[in-house]
Parts: sequence; structure tokens; C-alpha cells
Amino acid sequence: MIHNMLNDRPTKLFIFLASFFVANALIAECIGGKLFSLELLLGLNPVPFTLLGEEGLTYTLTAGVLLWPLEFVMTDIVNEYYGPKAVRRISYIAVALICYAFIMFYMAISVPAEQSFWIGSQKDAGIPDMQVAFTGIFGQGMWIIIGSLVAFLVAQILDVWIFHKIKKTTGERKVWLRATGSTLVSQFVDSFIVLFIAFKIGKDWSWQRVLAISLVNYSYKAVMALVLTPVIYLVENRIEAYLGKNTTAAMKAAAMSNE
Repeated sequence: MIHNMLNDRPTKLFIFLASFFVANALIAECIGGKLFSLELLLGLNPVPFTLLGEEGLTYTLTAGVLLWPLEFVMTDIVNEYYGPKAVRRISYIAVALICYAFIMFYMAISVPAEQSFWIGSQKDAGIPDMQVAFTGIFGQGMWIIIGSLVAFLVAQILDVWIFHKIKKTTGERKVWLRATGSTLVSQFVDSFIVLFIAFKIGKDWSWQRVLAISLVNYSYKAVMALVLTPVIYLVENRIEAYLGKNTTAAMKAAAMSNE
């Protein structure tokens, strides 16, 4: 039986998509502690601006946003061929494994550090205390972790619901509308929830600041959702070539009936 499963192309495709989805989510959470300047990345000088009365804003983003747009592309692909139950299942698996990873991070932070060599092993590289550096990288604040996980789950569930509502109306036409439309709405909610939990509740930020920074972050995600829309078509074409037209048609029909 196991050989039949491993040789079944739809099953092999699902294992690949689910593995990439979970790995991508975990990596995004792990690198989310770094902030970067989008302006500098694009070779521009940061020019502070004001939004909703909040001054001094720039496009300073968490490194996790480099990967999250791909996560929602994967969501739409899995949704298209395997249905909402499959998306919810791999989303729950991703959240469970992210929680497990952070538990292991905190365990690694807590064990006694080796004093004779490791603590000062990177002094020449400008890192006088490796334990402090290790804690700073892997010891993300609890409110940030909770905020990002809640936002991720809510956004995933919302994305699935909107995707199928649009598909029921348009049928197999307008892939771009259901894929991009569901992502644009879910990412708006995601951008607000993560900042509300992590910084409104966790750091007592003002509503003004939360809303302003949410809109800045969302504007980046919205642009990326539009830019990556052609990727949906490219991936679907590759899947059809891999599985065959009859199989993909049957999978899409089953995915819609499995809402």
C-alpha cells in the first residue's frame, strides 16, 4: 500500500507542497526577528513620511515578509487542487511545528553555555558574548510569537473562505481574481492582527501607530500579491503538465465539493 501511495502523483505533489508550505512558514518565523529597509534594498534613500498622523515612518519590514507572499501562493495552489480541508490541515501542522520549534529554541537558550571557548569564540567578528547573540536571535518575545501565529491562522482560514466564494461565482475562469483577491483581503487582516497582539497588547502602542504601520506593511504585501499573480499561472501549468488534464480537472472538482 505504501508503495502505491508514494508512486501516486497527486499524493507526491501534496507531500511536496505541504513540506514546502510548513518549511516556508517555519523559516519565516525564525528570520522574523530581523528588520530591514526596503528602500535600501531597492537602492533608494529612506525618506520618512507621515500616515494617519504617525510621523517618521519608513518601509522598515521584518525579514519574514520576504517569504510570506510565497506562503499565500502555496495556500491558493493547495486550495485549488486539494480543497480547504487540506489547507487547514497543513496550516495547523505548520502552527504546531512552529510552536515546537520555539519551545526548542527556549530550551536551547536556557541550557548552560560553555564558558571556556564558545562564549567568546566570535570576539574577532565583533560578537563578545555568543550567549547574548544566540538569545537575541532565537529568543523572540512571546507576544510577537502569539501575534504572528494567530494572524497566520486567521488569515489562512479567511483566505480559504474567500477563495471558494469567488470560485463558486466564476467557476474555473479568472484564477487571478480568486487567488489575488483572497490574498489581498487576508493579508490586510494578517497585517493588523499581528501588530495588534504583538504591540498594542504586548507593548501598549497607540491605535494610531498600530493602524499606520499596519497599512505600511500591508501596502508591501499587496504589491507582492499582485507581482506574484503570474506565478500562480506558471505553477498551475506545471502541475497540469505533471498530472495531466484529466487528473487536474478531477482534483479541482473534488476540491470544490470538499469545501
